[in-house]
Amino acid sequence: MNINGLMGSLQSGVAQGVLWGIMVLGVYITYKLLDIPDLTADGSFTLGGCVTTVAILSGIPPVPATLMGMGAGFLAGAVTGILHTVFEIPAILAGILTQIGLWSVNLRIMGGKANNPLLKADTTVSFFTDWLGISNSQASMLVGILLVILVILILYWFFGTEIGSALRATGDNEDMVRASSINSDAMKIMGLAIANGLVSLAGCVFDQAERVFEISM
Repeated sequence: MNINGLMGSLQSGVAQGVLWGIMVLGVYITYKLLDIPDLTADGSFTLGGCVTTVAILSGIPPVPATLMGMGAGFLAGAVTGILHTVFEIPAILAGILTQIGLWSVNLRIMGGKANNPLLKADTTVSFFTDWLGISNSQASMLVGILLVILVILILYWFFGTEIGSALRATGDNEDMVRASSINSDAMKIMGLAIANGLVSLAGCVFDQAERVFEISM
């Protein structure tokens, strides 16, 4: 294999790995900290890319469009949390219900289209590509690394706060949390919302890195 082709493949692989790393941070919150098997991520990842794509193609700048996609994932996680806590549906089933519902929601947002290209649109990745004169893979890697560092710093701060500590304690010992007069249901909803917001953020950036949105991504 040509050395340039090998380096290009490695850069592309590392770039995708970093972007997936943002999603892993979200999944870590539900599976590890809250001890909830959340399957909403399968739908919220696509939801983030879907909302971001439509927003960018509608003329909204990339950064606000990305925040919109992240916010949509936050709401999706909150829906799962409400189904689980208010309606007392098992967590894994609540995630499946939200995931299935998001398939129709994503298609609705896309106007019935299964895919939409971003080849001619300005994105966060294309900004660094044009500004620094680097390849798309290198720009994707740079954006991913910056976001991972930012997210880790924010999460480190948040989980050191009183609310963050209560959220972590909910996953460790829910009975103790309730005995301490902390609303464990609210903590679960918040945790699921934050986690799926991060998963959607990964979908937002992955979508911009690939320059195309695909409903099955």
